[in-house]
Amino acid sequence: MVARLQRRTAIGRRLHILRTLTCYKSVQRKSVIMDALLCIYKLKLKLEAIKRELANLVAIKREYLSLMKQLQLPKEVKVEKAEQGLLVRVTCEKGGDKLVSILEVFEEMGLVILNARVSSNLYFAMEAIVVADQEQHALHVKSIAQAVIKAIERQ
Repeated sequence: MVARLQRRTAIGRRLHILRTLTCYKSVQRKSVIMDALLCIYKLKLKLEAIKRELANLVAIKREYLSLMKQLQLPKEVKVEKAEQGLLVRVTCEKGGDKLVSILEVFEEMGLVILNARVSSNLYFAMEAIVVADQEQHALHVKSIAQAVIKAIERQ
C-alpha cells in the first residue's frame, strides 16, 4: 500500500515536471504525455536542422580555406630611394621566419633600420626605412633587393 502511494506521488511529480517543461496546463495523464512526446519530436526536428546548418557552414569554411591556400601572393620586393635612406617594401606569403632572415640580411649588409612596419595577417608585409651603418657601405638598390629576395626564398 505504501509502495503504491510512493509510486503515485513519483508519477505525479514527473507529470508535473512534464507539464512545466511543455507549458501545458492539462491535468490528464494521457494529454500530458502526448504533449511531451510532441515537444520531444519538435526538438528532434530543430536539432536535425541545426546539424544540417552546421554541416553547410563547415563545408563553406573548408571551401574557403582551400581557396585561400590556392591563392598565393607573388614575392614582391621594392627598394626605392627615400629622404633619409632607402624604403624597402616586402610582400609575400606568410610562414617561416621571414622577418628574422630579412633582418639578418640587413645586418650583414651593414644597414640600420630607422623605421619599420610589419604585418602578417593574411600575408607577410614589411615596410622599412634603412640607412647605411657607416659611410663606407654604399646603398645599392639592386643588391639590397636581390639579398632580400634570397632571404625570403631560403624560408
